Amino acid sequence: MKRHTKIVATLGPASRDPIVLEALIRAGVDVVRLNFSHGAAEEHIALAALVRQIATKLGRPVGILADLQGPKIRVGKFENDKIYLETGDHFILDAKCELGNQERVGLDYKDLPNDVSEGNVLLLDDGRIVLEVDQVLGHEIYTTVRHGGELSNSKGINRQGGGLSAPALTPKDMDDIRTAAKINVDFLAVSFPKSAADMYMARQLMLASGGHALTIAKIERVEAVAALEEILDASDGLMVARGDLAVEVGDAAVPALQKRMILLAREKNKLAITATQMMESMILSPIPTRAEVSDVANAVLDGTDAVMLSAETAAGHYPVETVESMARICLEAEKSTLIKLDHEFLDRIFTRIDQTIAMAALFAAYHLNVKAIAALTSSGSTALWMSRLNWGIPIFALTQEPASLSKMTLYREVFPLLLKEEHLDREGMRYDAEQRLLEAGVVKKGDMIAISYGDKRGVSGCTNTLTIVRVGDQPPPHN
Repeated sequence: MKRHTKIVATLGPASRDPIVLEALIRAGVDVVRLNFSHGAAEEHIALAALVRQIATKLGRPVGILADLQGPKIRVGKFENDKIYLETGDHFILDAKCELGNQERVGLDYKDLPNDVSEGNVLLLDDGRIVLEVDQVLGHEIYTTVRHGGELSNSKGINRQGGGLSAPALTPKDMDDIRTAAKINVDFLAVSFPKSAADMYMARQLMLASGGHALTIAKIERVEAVAALEEILDASDGLMVARGDLAVEVGDAAVPALQKRMILLAREKNKLAITATQMMESMILSPIPTRAEVSDVANAVLDGTDAVMLSAETAAGHYPVETVESMARICLEAEKSTLIKLDHEFLDRIFTRIDQTIAMAALFAAYHLNVKAIAALTSSGSTALWMSRLNWGIPIFALTQEPASLSKMTLYREVFPLLLKEEHLDREGMRYDAEQRLLEAGVVKKGDMIAISYGDKRGVSGCTNTLTIVRVGDQPPPHN
């Protein structure tokens, strides 16, 4: 319970084994990602059940994130699985081609010829291959290779500057949302949203399917950057999806965008996940590069809630070592976090009692020698608000709601704990919180803690009380 930044790990062939999965959770994984681009619904359901079984065994909450595939804007397959394009070659993207060859290849996204015109630049395989559009004739896009290389089956296509019209939610995504609701995932990541409407639709589909996942907008389109605030207002958080984003806006623009997105998320009381190639070399190496260490550390210093691993844990040779390395880097970076809480309170206006109590707890803890904050919460909102002002004190969110417990696994600086006992009086609530922190080993007798709670136990939005106590001073409640 020392690391404040959370770790999201993608599950795949390298991490599905129960022994490896348990080792990953022990190494520090807070949230697992189910990538719906791969695997059948039955596989995701079984894997989610295994995650929860291991988390229960370890006595540690682990969140589950379902990541939708989104529109497949990809080339089709080749007769011999791959070709090599030389700079200056002429190459055709053909919406009606079934098996590609050295001259042409098919398209999963059949409307691409309607979305491009002469002079457009198409970036394939994350920008490794660059094609310039010469002309569009019917279902065929004639191009000249400006930067060649190996092109294999199903590689992605981006248009430089964005502008592809593919909808964010495909029929497959809608089916996958129903599966995610059946699994009862905690977070739903929506790929390639262009507007707030995409996020509202995903949320409504999740609710209609009986799920209550928090929605995460993956920012990876030029259009999404332009509509960032409205998309964030319609979501519970964002993912800085740096792969496709870098291809569309240019790699040099991504670091500044990352900082802007994380800052905006914190200002709007939303979540932020930083993703893509964070520890890419550890797919094949037991140690990260110095650049990767700096990348993870900078995301932590930017204030991200979580850093995410993709192929490193899904298909890499060293999944556990990768998580251990990432956890170590996060811990070290957190030591250098700039504390500026007094500045953060300037010009802030609080209109809700529960939010005011959350801020008062932070302010009091900052100016007193408080070891921890205990937030008794039903929905987790109080803990979320506290975690948006980054300064380092651990926030222990105590709840009787299992659904809230797992959702808080993504909140930076928040450590969710399950309360089993129920007391109707204030003394009982305070005593429960104190004992839970003692049992967890995070405080000792004589330490000062701040406790926030509400008069109406188990009712969301009713936090109205803040108490500062010294551990061990209050007697057990009377039965």
